[in-house]
Amino acid sequence: MLVFEQKNICVLGGTGFVGQHLVSRLVRDGHHVRILTRHRERHRSLLVLPTVEVIKANIHNENDLNKYFAGQDVIINLVGILNESGNKGKGFQKAHVQLAQKVVQACEHNKVTRLLHMSALNASADPKNVVSHYLHTKGQAEELVHVIKGLDVTSFRPSVIFGPGDSFFNRFYQLLKLTPFVMPLACPNARFAPVYVGDVVSAIVHCLYDARTCDQRYDLCGPKSYTLLQLVKFTASFLPYKRRIIGLPPVLSKLQALIMDFVPGKPFSRDNYRSLQVDSVCKGKFPEIFQLTPSSIEEIVPQYLVNRCERGKFQDYRNHARRK
Repeated sequence: MLVFEQKNICVLGGTGFVGQHLVSRLVRDGHHVRILTRHRERHRSLLVLPTVEVIKANIHNENDLNKYFAGQDVIINLVGILNESGNKGKGFQKAHVQLAQKVVQACEHNKVTRLLHMSALNASADPKNVVSHYLHTKGQAEELVHVIKGLDVTSFRPSVIFGPGDSFFNRFYQLLKLTPFVMPLACPNARFAPVYVGDVVSAIVHCLYDARTCDQRYDLCGPKSYTLLQLVKFTASFLPYKRRIIGLPPVLSKLQALIMDFVPGKPFSRDNYRSLQVDSVCKGKFPEIFQLTPSSIEEIVPQYLVNRCERGKFQDYRNHARRK
């Protein structure tokens, strides 16, 4: 039987997609939440939440971590990047490995004994299994936090996470809107098992109360797997007009990644291309310990993409009215 008790929880990455969903749930459950961010005033939706402190701090500064980990029962590290400035892995090392090292040191300094850590499906620290900087540094960080004595760690290794505000379906929706008639898609046969952000949040919250989850690593996937082409076509079905999506062969996919590496914002990169060479699907079902049936994209995605479509129609109408 799980024992529910109020906790002081510091969340790194609390202003991100998963972080905002998690913080809302933690507040609803009555926990005191501390969020560290460089840009406090940008997150007014979090500032108004009861039992939440949004603190201006640099999470890469050891002094800030030592200061703000004080008095906390649990640290949750959700920080991760999909691309970096440059392509040598230094950005990934800083965001994933170096930060993880600073986090565990600050935990030791403040005698915090519980850490929940966001990793990634297919993450591997083994040099023989290096696929991409992203997956390798995620794996290194995961190994690093799990070897610290006196620190009870649980790691989560999700496939792509979806839900309101996600950067997967929403991003492809926007790209499809901007693409005239035909969209060339790199790595169309890459496979994913998208997992709903609400299910990921439920798994994280469960670990706050269940000691059996300490020192465990959980692969998190949704109930079905799809190719990237299937997922993008599913996204396109919510547009008010038709788009043709053409899957690119490996050579052209790699060329697209090379070109996009130099586009501002890096919508696609060589490191993304390398990550997509490994299917992001789980070998088993959603972990039974969390006692939930994962939601499918068919249940959830229409709820927010249909709204985007309707808002887009309204904006088109307003723009047309102005031109008259």
